[in-house]
Amino acid sequence: MARVVVDVMLKPEILDPQGQAVANALPRLGVAGVEAVRIGKRIEIDFTGEADLDKAQEIADKLLANPVIEDFTIRVEESEA
Repeated sequence: MARVVVDVMLKPEILDPQGQAVANALPRLGVAGVEAVRIGKRIEIDFTGEADLDKAQEIADKLLANPVIEDFTIRVEESEA
């Protein structure tokens, strides 16, 4: 089994209210020195056999990310042996 990880994030120019809420809460929790927080999604796709990056790209393009407001990266996750 091979695992491909797709990380989806809002584009930098898109407002992230969830991230802002977390960033605003941090000082109340005693956490200082954090400039900004952005919230995203991590999707894991398990393939039988070898990782298929082309298929993962197609899945991300068509289903997992909204290309108008989101960017995504794809990587193969090394298995823990």
